[in-house]
Parts: sequence; C-alpha cells; structure tokens
Amino acid sequence: MRLSPREIASGSVFPDSGMTNDASNLAVLFADVSGSMRLYETVGDAAALATIDRCLSLVRAACEGHGGRVVKTIGDEVMAVFPGADQAAEAAAEMQARVFGEPPAGRVRLAIRVGFHVGTAIEVDGDVFGDSVNVAARMAALAKGEQVILSGQTADALTPLLRSRVREIDSLTVKGKHKDIGIFELIWQASEDDLTALSTRPARLQARIRLRHGSREIELGEVHSTLALGRDPQNEVVIADRMASRMHARIERRRDKFVLVDQSSNGTYVTVDGEPEIELRREEMILRGRGHLSFGHAYPGDSGEVLTFSCVD
Repeated sequence: MRLSPREIASGSVFPDSGMTNDASNLAVLFADVSGSMRLYETVGDAAALATIDRCLSLVRAACEGHGGRVVKTIGDEVMAVFPGADQAAEAAAEMQARVFGEPPAGRVRLAIRVGFHVGTAIEVDGDVFGDSVNVAARMAALAKGEQVILSGQTADALTPLLRSRVREIDSLTVKGKHKDIGIFELIWQASEDDLTALSTRPARLQARIRLRHGSREIELGEVHSTLALGRDPQNEVVIADRMASRMHARIERRRDKFVLVDQSSNGTYVTVDGEPEIELRREEMILRGRGHLSFGHAYPGDSGEVLTFSCVD
C-alpha cells in the first residue's frame, strides 16, 4: 500500500514527534514492500503481516543506522528523512541487501522498492512537507522490486564514490516543472551481472505541438507543456458544447511526445489526417502528425468546437 498524494500533503498518517517547522535541505526516502497483495494471498493474513513487519523493521534499522529518521509508516510503506544524499543512498543499499537476504515467505520472495530525492523540505511537529516529498514519492512509484530510484538532482549531490554506483535510466515529465527530471538507478548489488543492459538512447528532440481553437492559436513545448480542455471556465481552452464534460481532457508533454488524456463522460474523438476517426473514452493516445479533436461526439464537419493539432518535428 502506497501513501496517497493527499496523505503525503496532509501529513495525517502517524507523524512521529520531533523537529520544528524549519525549512532545510533533506533527503526524503520512501520504501515499501513489493508484491504484498500476493503475499497475503499466498501465506494468509497473519503470516503476511508478520513478514511485512519484519521487512519494515529491517528498513527502519537501515535508516537509523545511517543517520536517518523514520517519519511515518502506513501499511507496507515507510517514509524517512536523512541529512544528505549519501546517507540516504547508503541506507537504501543496506535495506535492499537485508531484505534480499531474507528467506522466501511461502513461495513469495521478499523485495522492497525504494525511491529518494534531495531538496528543500519543511518539518512541522516531526512531519515533513514540500515538493521534495512529492518528488521522492514519484521516485519510489517508479521503482520495481529490488530497485532504488533517485532523481538526477540527487545523483549530482552524491560524493564521487557513490556517484559511480548510479546510472541514468530515463527522464520524467512532471506537471508544474519546466524541465524533465532525470531518473537514475542506484546499483546496490555487489555484482552487476544480473542487471539489465541499457541500450544507447538517441538524443531527445525538443517536443512542440501547435493547436488551434477557433481563432486562437496555442503552442505547447518545454515550458508550457500541458493544456486542460472542457466546459468549465477554469480550463485553459473552454469548450462551449453541451456534449463536452466540464473537465473533459488534457494534453500533456511526456518527454518528446504529447499525449491526449480523455477524462470525459462522452469521449473524445480523434482524427489523424488520412486515418479513420478514433473514439477515446477514459483512455490515452499519443498525438502524431496533423489532425483534429471533437469533444463528446464525432467530428461535426465544421469549425465549431473542434481543436486542430499539428506536431512539430
């Protein structure tokens, strides 16, 4: 079970008593047990709970052994803070090694996934708040079992020896941030023989898309990277069509692509030039080439409330 964004933001989940409300540079770390649902199904509730508690005890011991403080736990997840990136990295490697050394529970091999990020955070009555907490949670959400994920900013903060133990694996487009976040993996294993070899990725092109709604023209790119569409006036493009939902859809940049995300009741109809119209209903689609969107019904054949798009090479 993961902490929800609301729980992360509110700090309502089992805060420990401790520090005051000071802004400081901290490493925020999340760790949770991978495959806990299967564990409960395989060994039963009592044995699964005991196994998860044992894993979380190992996580807590690793945190405290490297100068960290466990802020809160909920279900199978731990949130902790450290004074710097090195301490968080060393704790992450140790907790992975400790859990990896545990015997299987029934037929289930125990594993945890870990993510951490360094940045400014605010501590209030022992709890921790701020954008750094949200980014750390995103890193943990990207991790797989037996994996430690950290941001590029955090990798840069490591001392040379630990920095040599990380590798870049991806980049992540985050709403509200002008630049993508580099995604790195900490290699905690003694041997790298079992690691997946990474292919050389081509240089990423700058993504741009041009949109037209009536007489209005909009361009999305690296800085302005999302667009909300719907009947509600708070949308960046207001669709004056009763078939459209109040918060109908959004277009968002993901690295070098733009994705249409439908969140409507009646669907979004997409036509790429030269291809049949496609209906999206609570689905996503990568926009390509040129075409147009219609909201809540098939393309009416007039300019009306149609949004045209053109992806720029």
